[in-house]
Amino acid sequence: MAARSLYDYVPHHRTKEKLEHVAGPVKVVEQLPQGNAAARFNSWLAVKVTTGVGTMWCAYAFAALSLVSLPEAIGSHNAVTLVSWISQTFLQLVLLSVIIVGQNVLATAADKRAEATYNDADAVLHEVVKLQEHLLAQDAVLQRLLASEPAS
Repeated sequence: MAARSLYDYVPHHRTKEKLEHVAGPVKVVEQLPQGNAAARFNSWLAVKVTTGVGTMWCAYAFAALSLVSLPEAIGSHNAVTLVSWISQTFLQLVLLSVIIVGQNVLATAADKRAEATYNDADAVLHEVVKLQEHLLAQDAVLQRLLASEPAS
């Protein structure tokens, strides 16, 4: 008669998926549209433009460009024209790039946190699997001990 295990281990479906399919964390590039050529091109172009505009050098260039029209705004002696120049020319041009730079910095930090969290979860999973193997080995020893005990 075969000894019944003290515990029947049933792994969680996510654990089984993880152990069967070794895959890293989700990458941004995997989230881009992979459909038709137009979608791929649009994604590629959007990433290129965002990468180019999202630099402090671009922010400096936009600031210099906006300063070209500052003397005319000041010379108009019109408060509305000056406020319009500040809000529509300077702030929009410069802040666009600065905001993108900030978003890129925050996204990089978030990616690093996500990678660290993934690696921690992966390590915990493997530790738990080893713990489960250890418990199964202890079960086998206990079964042998119980089988060798004389009946009382």
